[in-house]
Amino acid sequence: MVVASFMAFLLVFLAIGIASAFKSRGTKADYYLASGNVAPWLVGLSAVATNNSGYMFIGVIGFTYAVGLSAVWLMIGWIGGDFIASFYIHRELRISTGRTREVTFAGVLSRWNGHDYRVLRIVAALITLAFLGAYAAAQLSAGGKALQAMFDWDPQTGTLLVAGTVAIYCLAGGIRASIWTDAAQSMVMVSAMAVLFYVAVAAAGGPAATWQQISGIPGYLNWFPDDLIIPGISGPILFAVGWLFAGFSVVGQPHIMVRFMALDDPSHLARARTYYYSYFVVFYLLATGVGVMARIHLPELGALDPELALPEMAQKLLPPALTGLVMAGIFAATMSTADSLVLACSSALTHDLIPQRLEKSWQLKGATLLVTLLALGIALNGTQSVFALVILAWSTLASAFAPLLLIYAMKKRVSEKTAIAMMLIGVLVAFIWRYLGLHNDIYEGMPGILAGVATYYLVSWRAGTSTIK
Repeated sequence: MVVASFMAFLLVFLAIGIASAFKSRGTKADYYLASGNVAPWLVGLSAVATNNSGYMFIGVIGFTYAVGLSAVWLMIGWIGGDFIASFYIHRELRISTGRTREVTFAGVLSRWNGHDYRVLRIVAALITLAFLGAYAAAQLSAGGKALQAMFDWDPQTGTLLVAGTVAIYCLAGGIRASIWTDAAQSMVMVSAMAVLFYVAVAAAGGPAATWQQISGIPGYLNWFPDDLIIPGISGPILFAVGWLFAGFSVVGQPHIMVRFMALDDPSHLARARTYYYSYFVVFYLLATGVGVMARIHLPELGALDPELALPEMAQKLLPPALTGLVMAGIFAATMSTADSLVLACSSALTHDLIPQRLEKSWQLKGATLLVTLLALGIALNGTQSVFALVILAWSTLASAFAPLLLIYAMKKRVSEKTAIAMMLIGVLVAFIWRYLGLHNDIYEGMPGILAGVATYYLVSWRAGTSTIK
């Protein structure tokens, strides 16, 4: 019954994606950007589904299970930083997309100021391919972990199932298929979380009994981790600000920002934002709550793999039909992000890296299939946790692209050499921060983004000094 319910939802997603092919115009702009004609509500729901990936169902719930209340800073910071960034950057990105008529994130960055910075385009595309490819592999791995816990299948089976489904509807309708399925998936994701949270609280004896049980876990209700590297008041402040930068990092994620690039009109951004943040807040609250409830119902899981908390708890508490709903929610999250990542990598390959840009439909779809197979290969051979792999890719992309987009949105002109230096220095600083182990206390994207912005102002200051001399 569980498998039947799960497969029914999966077939619905597949049918929606395939149906989008009937609106295809057969052009590159349509395949990668839906001809820039996507309604605000679809942009909002698609962006929230893409943002809240398998890492939310698997990684965040596992992280909350392990650390307790301090995990709430992921929600506060992520949504708060994202919200702040949207007021400075999203509209400018959509306007620049229309002005440059580019269909890729790297393409818009390279032509923002009216020049075609070819080297910048290549560097941005290579970063996109490398880290979005790893990110896509993490989503496929999340699907494998979920099926392993729920059906006791080999994890490679779930990985193959997600990859195959994504490939089918992406090949059929491109980003329009991704956006249409995202909208349906966002509704299933929220429904799955809400059902499981309600049942978990009821099974624990209600809100009062739940609170009493959580209060009995040492340190679980602490607002901040006990082992911050910086003691005193500054430690908690920097910990919280670090996650604010994690949310701001959304503007550096090509697979999410392309949704706003595809919006039908820049003046409709406020409406898209309303849908986006409404769903985002509800979903993140539910995910955090489910992570807490898993600690009550599955205390033994801490010695095994906390990232299996959601499927294990669903199997324990829910009837078969609703268990299928939760499984569909997990797969909806992994697919809604995986398809976006695959298409972003495909567009970088066909439009930004290959000297003679590919235009024929079969060439674009061939690149999409190739990227899917590469991500699948990484997923089948990788062993790193979903949470760690996503954070690594997320912070690297943010350190590369967020500083440049911020400076662009401030109406500053940036030379190609300066733009490349900003990207590479930001990434280097983020990697050094992680290598030193400081990312356990402060998100590495924070120093990476600050280093990129500082690079621009340092170059500008030196150029001004040279002019005066």
